[in-house]
Amino acid sequence: MPESIPYLPPRWLRNAHMQSALGSSPWRRRRGAQALAATGAETFEHLLDAGDGVRLHGLHSAVPGTAPRGLALLLHGWEGSSDSSYMRLTAAQLLRRGFEVFRLNFRDHGQTHHLNPDLFHSNRIDEVVRAAVEVARRFPARPLVAAGYSLGGNFALRLALRAPAAGLPLARVAAVCPVLDPALTLVQMERGLPLYLRYFERKWRGSLLRKRALFPQLHDFDDATLKLGMRALTEWLVLRHTDFGSLDNYFDGYSIAGQRLAALQVPADILTSADDPVIPADGFRALQLPDTATVEIAPWGGHCGFLENARLDGYAERWVAERLAAGT
Repeated sequence: MPESIPYLPPRWLRNAHMQSALGSSPWRRRRGAQALAATGAETFEHLLDAGDGVRLHGLHSAVPGTAPRGLALLLHGWEGSSDSSYMRLTAAQLLRRGFEVFRLNFRDHGQTHHLNPDLFHSNRIDEVVRAAVEVARRFPARPLVAAGYSLGGNFALRLALRAPAAGLPLARVAAVCPVLDPALTLVQMERGLPLYLRYFERKWRGSLLRKRALFPQLHDFDDATLKLGMRALTEWLVLRHTDFGSLDNYFDGYSIAGQRLAALQVPADILTSADDPVIPADGFRALQLPDTATVEIAPWGGHCGFLENARLDGYAERWVAERLAAGT
């Protein structure tokens, strides 16, 4: 395993909130689009059968005329998409290293609300596993690796846990600022700057509005429901649209904290920051992991930021590509 060069941003970029905000800014989205275009890759859309009538959408990119060293499956964060800046920037890093890349959209993310009538929630891991199996079936003659950011990092690590039983030939996974304990993450957002809670509330309400417009008979919730705060709206989702019965059970369903990753058989690498304003770093120090898993806690970086300079180059995207390349 090659040693990563430590993340060392200039002093003016060591504010966690600046890192987090700039990481999802329009400038970074523009950089991502430019970086992906500069690879010369061709990108094609795919609809995947994820079982039980579920369809998931994704984008496959490859540089024509090159023999791929592997295929990387990338998973975005909550209310992100396959076109999020970090997804495109990571894809560009991997394409330059000889990989083909498949950027998967979770249910109800990107422009995919019309594909499935039921709502997305964070325990829908089974359909992501089945989608990954379908990706591996369509592109069989190469090693498969996977990576995710934030909630996507959580999904990537759960995918790795389930890969052996699912017959998924996953060689390695990488996760950046993965959600470990969702109950604690919500508390952290409630106690911290309102910026993060308001951002996700706004994005989620917009998603629910699109879903209601597409399936009005199934989703007849009123505007008063949409005005609920994050905790109350999540509880409404759990009680109305899942079988978990309580918010605690729902959060426990996709927690990967403590001992839950101890059974990992797929080599895994995790990157987070000590100043993440959303996911406390103490949870990463308490993880019980096998010898084939590593955790890197950078002093700075915010939540999925890890910006290096005024050009908004990213350490995390390069780190993901280097770690995944080590598994092929």
